[in-house]
Parts: sequence; structure tokens; C-alpha cells
Amino acid sequence: MKKHYNFLLLLIFIGFSCSVNAQRSDIDTSKIIQLSGVVVSEQDLTPMPYITVYDKSIGRGVIADFYGYFSMVSFPGDTLFFSYYGYKTSTYIVPATLEENRYSIIHMLQQDTINLPEVTVYPWPSKEDFAKFFVEMKPYDDAIRRAQRELSGESLAFVAARLDADASLASGLIQNQAYTKLYTNGQLPVNNLLNPYSWAKLIKDWKEGKLKIE
Repeated sequence: MKKHYNFLLLLIFIGFSCSVNAQRSDIDTSKIIQLSGVVVSEQDLTPMPYITVYDKSIGRGVIADFYGYFSMVSFPGDTLFFSYYGYKTSTYIVPATLEENRYSIIHMLQQDTINLPEVTVYPWPSKEDFAKFFVEMKPYDDAIRRAQRELSGESLAFVAARLDADASLASGLIQNQAYTKLYTNGQLPVNNLLNPYSWAKLIKDWKEGKLKIE
């Protein structure tokens, strides 16, 4: 049984060798070309990272680097396939009249539009969870009323009192104070009793113990 298996593998190897030799019979295989190049996008000429370059004539390929650069051994007349996800697969035929053993190219790929099947996203993982949520749902606590309640002045002041001021917010407050000072120059100052930010800062300072009553 083992002898028959080895003999079968030998026949397959001989057949593959004959097939390769038949494919290369019309090309001078003694003339090897070191083919190098860069693959860029046709839209904005940006390099295409990790693109696949496949030589159909010899059945070998390489993967470009992060900058779209590739280098491979080829022969005159070989057909190269360039493929990348989201772009149309294109071909390039190595010129059969090359005299040098080195050749460089810049190959461009055209962006392709892929139509994906429609997907419906549900907020519940299963029908049972949806049924449970629907039964336990409060009929009058809809999204609009909840949004109106959470965006009310009291709610915003309550949240603002518990948030630390970041750099952008602090810069905005300083600019607003400067604009207010310029706007009210020569007039009575603005009444901060109607300023929600002042109330938020007052509540925050009071809870943190920064206010001292003597």
C-alpha cells in the first residue's frame, strides 16, 4: 500500500513539472527580472499597504509592505494580479521586450463599491428579552418626556455641579467673563443670581467644603 502511495505522488510531481515547463515554453526563462514597484490609490495617490501581488504565470506572489512597496522575481510577459479589499482587482503584463534585469513600476488601483446585504439591528438580543421589556415598560415614560426631564435646567445644573471643569470649559468661561466685562463696560454689572453656572459652582463649592461662614 505504501509503495502505491509513493508511486502516485511521483506521478503527480512529474505531471506538475511538465505543466510548469509547458507554461514557460514560450518565454526565455534564463532572463530573470527583479520587478519592484509601489502600489497607490488612483483616487488620491496614497500608498496601498499590504496589497497582494500574484504572478499568475509562475504561480507565486508577494505582499507589499506598509508603504505599498513590493519586490519579486518575474519573467518577461508574465501577468501580475493586484488585489486589495475595497478595490478592483487589476492586472499588469511585464513587457516582453525588456533588456535590463531590473524593472520598476508604479501601479494604481481603482476603488470599488461593494454592496453589502441589509442588516437590521435590534436593541435586544432575543425576542424573549424584547417581550420582557415591552411588558415591564412604563407606557407614559417615553423618550421625549425622559429627554425633556433630563435636559431641564435643574438637571443640567445638578450634573454641572458634579463635573470638574476641563481645559476647554475653563477657557470658555474665562473668555465669556472677558466678553461680559467688555460688553458691560461703564454699565451696571451682570446679575449672577440668574447665571446657572454661578449657581452650579456655588453648590459644588458648598459640597466640597470650600465655603466658610464666619
